[in-house]
This record gives sequence, structure tokens and C-alpha cells, in this order.
Amino acid sequence: VQLVESGGGLVQAGGSLRLSCAASGHTDSTYPMGWFRQAPGKEREFVAAISWGGTNTYYADSVKDRFTISRDNVNLAVYLQMSSLKPEDTAVYYCAAREIGSISTHYYYTPSDYGIWGQGTQVTVSS
Repeated sequence: VQLVESGGGLVQAGGSLRLSCAASGHTDSTYPMGWFRQAPGKEREFVAAISWGGTNTYYADSVKDRFTISRDNVNLAVYLQMSSLKPEDTAVYYCAAREIGSISTHYYYTPSDYGIWGQGTQVTVSS
């Protein structure tokens, strides 16, 4: 499966953005998914994760109550609604998927848990 992110851009602090991640290819399997981000000079860090059916979600403390992850398995997409953005949210945001091949309520939150990555989309928050 291939992942393509979109929706990044430049926004002022306090503003909102909605990132999208579209999946294509071998989509017959099951994929818990997540969002990660990487700022210049820093390691890639976890942002949010969602189980295959969407029933379970998990967030990094730094984005909890500001970001919301959701998914649409009919259209094979996952979204990240970002609100109350801060300059420290500036980073390249990556969508990731893990093929598990069975129905599961699990989510995953470390980069090594995921084998499929998108190319990333830049989010810049100005102060």
C-alpha cells in the first residue's frame, strides 16, 4: 500500500489545519495507522495513532486536546485535525501504516511499529 499526505501549509499560531492521508494499492488487509512528525535537527516523534476500526485512539501529551485523529475505511484515508496550533508544532508530518492482516483494536505509537510511510507534508506555524 502507498500513502500520500496532503493538507500541510503555513498557519498562524492559534490556527487550524487538517491533514489527510490517502491510501492506495493493496488495501484488502487491515492497517492501524498513525501520524508522526519531525522537526529540523530532531528525531521523528509520535503524534497520534488510531486502530483499524477507529474505535481506539492515542495521542502524544504535547497534542492531546488539540489534535484529533480519525479515519475513513470506505475511502481508505486517515485524517489529523489540528487546532490551537503552536510554533513548536512546526515539522514535517508523516502518515504511517502497519499491516496486521486481522481485525484488531490495537494502535501503535513507535516508528519501528510501522512499515509503510508517506512522503510527508510540511506544517509551519508562525508566531
